[in-house]
Amino acid sequence: MSARPEPTSTEQPQILARGPWELDRVTAHWRSEQFEPPPAHSAAADEAIRGLRERGSPSHDGVAARLVDFRANADGIAIELQPLRWALRLVADDASHSVAALCVTRSADGRWLAGRRAPWVSSWAGRWALGAGGAVDLGESPAETLVRELDEEWSVSPERVRGEALISLPQKMVMFVGQAWIAAGDEQAVTPDHEHDEYAWWPRDIDDWPAEAGDALPRMARWLSQ
Repeated sequence: MSARPEPTSTEQPQILARGPWELDRVTAHWRSEQFEPPPAHSAAADEAIRGLRERGSPSHDGVAARLVDFRANADGIAIELQPLRWALRLVADDASHSVAALCVTRSADGRWLAGRRAPWVSSWAGRWALGAGGAVDLGESPAETLVRELDEEWSVSPERVRGEALISLPQKMVMFVGQAWIAAGDEQAVTPDHEHDEYAWWPRDIDDWPAEAGDALPRMARWLSQ
């Protein structure tokens, strides 16, 4: 299930920790107890799932990850997670610190993989996004999510990949952002899944991106290029 949430306030994302980290330096510990939301949040999540179904989305509820704590240093980052209901990430202005991973994907010559999200998806519907992204599955490390989502959404594996940052969004969603590079020639093998209705390789030079990139995607790309 994809998760590219959009901020619902004028606040700016907060960088909780900044890499880069090799994936073997990203570890996750899962608590056994599941997060229990307030009743109002559960009701809002129920309503959000009904809304998805009404617009023809095959999205279904399930179990995902919630950030409890993290520790970052020169050696890497250790992330503590607990299970929570997936649909809580859809609650306006309070996603209960649900964790998703975003794998920004590059070709060997530096181009950027971009895909337009299908109109029925739960987030960023009808908009362009970079790379692959999705919820962290139960028992999974966010580093593992990067590679899994790239395979599921684009049917390709990275030649190299690293963790870039842990970011808190204004609506209390937490994003583990990574950057991946695929081998020379593999950009021809990229095949979008049903969550995308169009894709393109945008130029290495961010100033040459098309208008549909908007403002947020170039900002992120420039930040990752620093």
